Amino acid sequence: MSSLQELLKQRDALTQQIEAARRREIADAVAKVRALVAEYQLTVQDVFPTGRKARVKSSAKVAPKYRDPATGQTWTGRGKAPKWIDGKDRTQFLIG
Repeated sequence: MSSLQELLKQRDALTQQIEAARRREIADAVAKVRALVAEYQLTVQDVFPTGRKARVKSSAKVAPKYRDPATGQTWTGRGKAPKWIDGKDRTQFLIG
């Protein structure tokens, strides 16, 4: 039976071999990829398409679209409707 120290040495040796093999295989893979990119004149977009355009989030506030004549409260028309307009004909509350 192997002693703990012998097993630890074997583990360290295996770890070093694993890392060396990993570095070799990664270098081979990168070389293959670079060769294919050069051969087919690929661009970054060809290899890594985004799939969709990034949306830019606007920080501009939305102007209110509705006003409660009794209280002066306003609502943009987005999100959950406030109680003063919920279930009612919204045309009577339009601003302008």
